[in-house]
Formats: sequence, structure tokens, C-alpha cells
Amino acid sequence: MSFDIGILVIRVLFGAAIAAHGAQKLFGWFGGYGLKGAGGVFEQLGFRPGIAFAAAAALSECAGGILLTLGLFTPLGASAILAAMLVAIVSVHLKNGFFAMANGVELPFLYAAVALGVAFTGAGAYSVDALLGRTFLSEPLIVAGLLVLAIIGAAVTLGLRQQAQDQTSAAQH
Repeated sequence: MSFDIGILVIRVLFGAAIAAHGAQKLFGWFGGYGLKGAGGVFEQLGFRPGIAFAAAAALSECAGGILLTLGLFTPLGASAILAAMLVAIVSVHLKNGFFAMANGVELPFLYAAVALGVAFTGAGAYSVDALLGRTFLSEPLIVAGLLVLAIIGAAVTLGLRQQAQDQTSAAQH
């Protein structure tokens, strides 16, 4: 029982936070850039067309966060978040080292770690997945497959990136 409460707390708090993070890019809520502004940042990072890449990142974060919060299709939501964070780590933060104070990989790394952990633990008893009896989603092969697809998706996204004209303008992820 304490496991299920613990994973519920992690899912809800992390899921809501990452969904809000995506909503900043998508809608401009909570002081964010909105899709047009985020698209401009993505263009500066070499992702063209910027709005399309910003929308993909924002949807991965926002929808992934909502899925985690609800505990619905949990490994899918976690995989979407992982993919977005891997792209953010490589394209924005890696050159700055580890710590967040220098815009390093620390925060997206922690977001990715939580998403990875939730993918492997599953949603727990207090989730829509459990309510609907979707235990097959937590099968190790399905989780591993979704995580591999997330890594491949991140690699493809990074491969589509053009040489950034101005990498000094880094988006906060």
C-alpha cells in the first residue's frame, strides 16, 4: 500500500509539473512563450520548422504529463517525456555541464530519470490503468519497447536538427 501511495504522489506531482512545462510552450500559460515564441527558440537551436518541433516537444511534455498524472497509458506518457528530455539534454543543456545554475543537464536529467522510473514501476493501484485493468502495459517487454522507441525518436529528432545559427540563445527545459 505505501508503494501505491508513493507512486501516486510522484505521478501526480511530477505529471502535473511536466504538463504545465509543456503548456508553457504550447499555449503560453504560466509565463511561457507559447507556440510561436517557442518555435522561434527552436529555430535558433537548429530545429526547422521551429513551430513544428516546438509543438512536438510541447505535446510530448503536456500529454505525457497528463497521462502520468492520471495513471493512464503510463509507460506511453513516460516514454513521451523521456524523448523530449533527451532532445533537450543534447540540444540545449549538454554543452553547459551538469548543474542547472549554468543551464546544464541537471533538470532535464532529473525529469528523464523520474519518467524512466515511473515507466518501470507502473502507475500503481491508484490509477486509471489499474481501474481499467490495463496491467499488460506494465509488461517489461512493452515498457522496454516503448522506451527504445522514445530513444529512437529522440535520435531521429536530433538527426533532423540543422546546425544552429545561434546556440547561445538556449531555451529553458
